[in-house]
Amino acid sequence: MKVIVADKISDRGIELLQQTGWNIVLTTKDNLNAELADADALVVRSATKVTSALLDHAPRLRVVGRAGVGVDNIDLDEATKRGILVMSTPGGSSVSVAEHTFALLLALARQLPKMDAAMREGRWEKSSSGAEVRGKTLGLIGLGRIGSEVATRADGFEMRVIGYDPFISEAAAREFSVELVPLEKLYAESDFISLHTAVSPQTKDMINAVTIAKMKKGVRIVNAARGELINEADLAAAIKAGHVAGAALDVFAEEPPKNCPLIGLPNVITTPHVAGSTAEAQEELGTQVAVQVRDYLVEGVIRNAVNLPALSPEQYRRVRPYLALAERLGSLVSQAALTRPARIRIRYAGEVAEVGTHLLRSAVLAGMLNAILDEKVNVVNAPAVAAARGLTVEEETRRREHGFPHTLEVSALPDKSGSPGFTAEGTVLHDGSPRVIQIDGIPLEAQLDGTVLFLRNQDQPGVIGHVGSTLGKHGVNIATFALGRRDSTPGAEAVSLIRVDGDISESILGPVRQHPAITQARLIHLGRA
Repeated sequence: MKVIVADKISDRGIELLQQTGWNIVLTTKDNLNAELADADALVVRSATKVTSALLDHAPRLRVVGRAGVGVDNIDLDEATKRGILVMSTPGGSSVSVAEHTFALLLALARQLPKMDAAMREGRWEKSSSGAEVRGKTLGLIGLGRIGSEVATRADGFEMRVIGYDPFISEAAAREFSVELVPLEKLYAESDFISLHTAVSPQTKDMINAVTIAKMKKGVRIVNAARGELINEADLAAAIKAGHVAGAALDVFAEEPPKNCPLIGLPNVITTPHVAGSTAEAQEELGTQVAVQVRDYLVEGVIRNAVNLPALSPEQYRRVRPYLALAERLGSLVSQAALTRPARIRIRYAGEVAEVGTHLLRSAVLAGMLNAILDEKVNVVNAPAVAAARGLTVEEETRRREHGFPHTLEVSALPDKSGSPGFTAEGTVLHDGSPRVIQIDGIPLEAQLDGTVLFLRNQDQPGVIGHVGSTLGKHGVNIATFALGRRDSTPGAEAVSLIRVDGDISESILGPVRQHPAITQARLIHLGRA
């Protein structure tokens, strides 16, 4: 076996690979292409770009190991086509980020930077030493790997921990001694709020003037997740006004920050995006990737894969269009559903039921989870991530008597006896493009890509005109407008999927909702076809 280590990883990781007796090559950019000619595995961090051109030099390559979480530097589609497994190392820095989060929280509570600065300036100030965290309420927004690690540490400090995560069950949250609550309740009751969620249309700028007003006076906010989760100007204004007692931030909307209004405020602690940058985390990432590559090559064990297992070219050609349909439908349902689903129902009809429903099920879950999670979910790890969050999946095949014969239907169901949830059905056209053909039983046809404005309304005169004129006033161009209604009765329920050009702000939803016939309006991001 020949393993190429293209970027620097920990010495321990190198030693583990060398202990196999294989040919382990520590290469440079200059000789990488030549060394790849007979390589079985490639280990990279973020510096090496694993492109189609690079893979052309690696006809024998079986696996790419990424020492880190993100795989933006790897062409996953190209690797999948070539039957190359790609594995990342999620969780390697989770403890480091959680510890840094708690360090920020404690420093904020006890005003450590302020007191340190006073001492350095020769001032002996003992008038205030901050507040205890014992008995205080910590609100965690996001309960993934890092959020759960923070919860464990907070429990040790005798804090009451409440959490909001739309894709975790109450039973799973209880394992970390976390009480699941609605977001509004979390804002109202938390003494400290810590962010551990991904950036999405629903979470971008989620900490803003409106949400801060719902928080108790004296709240303290910690963010070691994503800078875009906070409207920095609104938070700065709230701190200056005294409503927010302070903030501790490791991430910023722009990095490095240039004009951030929070930096320099007396009640704000800042660090330069270093939460995961510990020696232990880097050692763990290098060791983890070495073990994963070794075990895959020796035993075929797959851990933390981020793409499809190897498929024959014919298998991949047949299943690929339906994988795209499944993921897009899952994303649409996840973003449009009004409540957290407890069950996912998937119905297959025609060829869709023949091409590998286990892969399609995983693609549906990946689309749903990627819309709200920080960690990358894919067809390999989606079932485990969904199970850990208490989601159950129901599947059935059926025969469609009318209309499109080959379809996939995805439903997000709150519980077995609750509201009907949200359902979308789609198909793949002859050109391979995924289309939605029904929403909650209402027929319509629309492309599944780009930025989409989803509307639900009573079918009354003036709704389409109101939407068109509102978008026009805000400089938003409509690419396509798909409309359907439940029946021909005047005033019947109607739904619309309006594709627009470019990305638009959530602020457009307020003016759109002003028409009394519109009962729901949401922005949905489905990516580009």
